[in-house]
Amino acid sequence: MRVSQARRVLIVVENLPVPLDRRVWLEATSLTAAGYEVSVICPTGRGWDKQYEVIEGIHIYRYPEPVEAHSGAVAYAREYLHSLIHWFRLARKVRRERGFDVIHGCNPPDLVFLLALWHRPRGVRYLFDHHDVCPELFEAKFGRKGLLYRIMLIWERLTFACASVSIATNESFRAIALRRGRMRPEDVFVVRSAPKVEKFEIRPADASLRRGAATVLGYVGVIGQQEGMDLLVAAADHLIRGLGRQDVHFLIVGFGPEVPMVEAEVARRGLGRWFTFTGALYGEDLLRALNSCDIGVSPDPKNAMNDISTMNKVMEYMTLEKPVVQFDLTEGRASAGKASLYARANDPEDFAARIAWLMDHPEAARAMGKAGRARVLDRLSWAHSVPHLLAAYDRIFAKAGRG
Repeated sequence: MRVSQARRVLIVVENLPVPLDRRVWLEATSLTAAGYEVSVICPTGRGWDKQYEVIEGIHIYRYPEPVEAHSGAVAYAREYLHSLIHWFRLARKVRRERGFDVIHGCNPPDLVFLLALWHRPRGVRYLFDHHDVCPELFEAKFGRKGLLYRIMLIWERLTFACASVSIATNESFRAIALRRGRMRPEDVFVVRSAPKVEKFEIRPADASLRRGAATVLGYVGVIGQQEGMDLLVAAADHLIRGLGRQDVHFLIVGFGPEVPMVEAEVARRGLGRWFTFTGALYGEDLLRALNSCDIGVSPDPKNAMNDISTMNKVMEYMTLEKPVVQFDLTEGRASAGKASLYARANDPEDFAARIAWLMDHPEAARAMGKAGRARVLDRLSWAHSVPHLLAAYDRIFAKAGRG
């Protein structure tokens, strides 16, 4: 359904360029298809280096990529200040050239509300897109609570206070919006992160990626501090040496600050011939890699953040009929249901045992894969999220008296 007159939206995202950020791109293209005029402010990076371009009718304004902040709180402060300066600069440009009625702020960080406050006197409203739980993300990265953790809670509270409407990636995030954010239930919408099924076609495997292995374990995603890659390498060591399953290969797709450390740990354990690190893959290359895997692994450890987060990689494995092995996380179960096996929290040996079980029970593994794809098609694909996204926008424009 298209809106009767153009509604203008400015999406602001800090941690990935667009259209590389798949969730943001799906939101932007869905809004455009519904008749909205969409502009995006985001960083450059990963080959998306033009300061301005129009793709599929979406006007994208990019600023120089900030230095990755993985060395401490001071580094994060520099990154966020760098981004804030460019948000304000580019928002002035967008307002002059195209205008906007709503600022759609994607976290982290929980600071886009500052830009929204600046434009609020001009009638602009703020929609908060809750990608990550920033206080729990800080705790997962730095392993502690303290003054900076409390600052994160304050920023989160101010973000919700400034938002007319918020959208949550799952029910756990919605509960935070209601409890810590003190938002009204009618102003919080669940818009799940999910694949666009048409983009994830099931295709034959590429033998060159399988390296002759009987079973290929696939990982796709960020390779950072909180993704549990150390646990995956330990699980691989136990699977190969402890359980004697040497006819396997691990295909690791992704980028991130921890890649050198993970590669070094694989080498230290003498596991190099069982691992391939492809780096970042997109589009057809990503689809080829995922279709070449037999089992999707999601080693994100159980902690305050991961337990309530929806993992995009799990959804992608399911869409391509891959059974999943992951640790027992609340939202992991909510996403995968019977399409996954669940290892004891943060136990790499049990993780390896679950992989071995799937290797020993190929019929059950195939049934799990089919159940996962059916679950996506029936309940969890992006097509099911679009009505909730549009309802959130109807709500924010109605609250602004422009319904």
